[in-house]
Amino acid sequence: MKSIRILLAEDDSNLGYLLQNYLTVKNFETSLLTNGVSALEAFTKEHFDLCILDIMMPGMDGLTLVRELRRMKPEIPVIFLTAKSQKEDILEGFRSGADDYITKPFSMEELLYRIQAILKRTSSANGNKKQDSYNIGKYTFDTVKQLLILEDQAIKLTTKESELLELLCKYGRDTLERNFALKSIWIDDNYFNARSMDVYITRLRKYLKKDPDVKILNVHGKGYKLIC
Repeated sequence: MKSIRILLAEDDSNLGYLLQNYLTVKNFETSLLTNGVSALEAFTKEHFDLCILDIMMPGMDGLTLVRELRRMKPEIPVIFLTAKSQKEDILEGFRSGADDYITKPFSMEELLYRIQAILKRTSSANGNKKQDSYNIGKYTFDTVKQLLILEDQAIKLTTKESELLELLCKYGRDTLERNFALKSIWIDDNYFNARSMDVYITRLRKYLKKDPDVKILNVHGKGYKLIC
């Protein structure tokens, strides 16, 4: 089986080496970089399946770094490591493109669980057959390439954007319950993940606004419904 390659960017060398050794024992091929600039350089030269990024780093912080990574590979899964517990900082991490976050101090087992959960969601070999495409009004949604296509224009979706839009498509005119979507994509329906999903719903509405017949409706107290 092909090894999963992880880019780990952590400026605390003691924690970085501890994480690298632990992940290596768990059969992840892990490259440790100690600042955002060197992490970006490594990402441009090598293939990685997942990134674990500290938010506070010299040279380039994690929020800036993830935006650069998303430009090159929008679907790359990203987990933030942060010593900050303020809601605004965590939400800013989600807005910049992170898939998950973990607040220091944390247990190695919790980090491993979050890695496995993200890889399970993003793997195309998880045993679930995907419908290759959906028609959404004037748009075509390619679930395999994660593209939202309108005439000669294509928007490359992130993994979470694609997963959320695919769930909305699967439910058709039925209501996609908010808690079900959170637990399916974010694993946990806590406050931070709920706010993150709100950000992704807003993004999808923006992408779909060129067809006025397509709408993602809020169903009060329940969830969302895709109308097209």
